Formats: sequence, C-alpha cells, structure tokens
Amino acid sequence: QVQLVESGGGLVQAGGSLRLNCTASGSIFSIMSMGWYRQAPGKQREMVATIPRYAYTKYGESVKGRFTLTRDNAGTSVYLQMNSLKPEDTAVYYCYADVKRHPTIPSTDYWGEGTLVTVSS
Repeated sequence: QVQLVESGGGLVQAGGSLRLNCTASGSIFSIMSMGWYRQAPGKQREMVATIPRYAYTKYGESVKGRFTLTRDNAGTSVYLQMNSLKPEDTAVYYCYADVKRHPTIPSTDYWGEGTLVTVSS
C-alpha cells in the first residue's frame, strides 16, 4: 500500500502564510505526479497545484502568484508554500499522488486524509 502523510494546516489571518507538507511512503516504484487539491464547504474539490514527474508545475487560477509547490530530490515529498492567504482559501487541503507500484502495472491515485486551513478576515 501507499500512505500520504500531511502536515502544516491551521489557522492564519488574511495576508499571512502557511506551508503544507506531504510525504508518500510504502510500496512505490515511481510517482508520476504529486500535489494538492482542496475542498471548501459546499464546493467541489479543486486542483490547487500539481507537479508531474516530467513536466512543469500546474497551478489553479485562484492561487497563481501566491502559492508555490516544490518537491524534494527523492520525489516522495511535496511542499506547498501559501502566501498572501485570503479567507476564500479556507478549505480542507488534500495531498494527492499518482503512484506506480510496479513497472508493468498502471498508476493509481492515492489521497491523504486532509488538513484544514482556515484563513480569518
């Protein structure tokens, strides 16, 4: 199996910063893509930022210029630096990884349990 462990959520005032961390472990051959999604109350889950293994990082329109996604050299951890936070960034943030557990088996999506980010006005 594959586990995603998230950390770094919390309460922050508007204009402040937070960093979310996510580490993947378990039966991993390679990680094809990794990143963060979020879901606010009453809304659908949306992509925040993802970093494919062989492509450029993608950002959701609402976070471009404010959030930065980075990855460690091993490719098993990602870090989401969130600056200039707004109340509308309040949501549960979920770490995501598209993982190949074996070279001949198609990749599978895995999700963390989620971490709450609350931005007060």
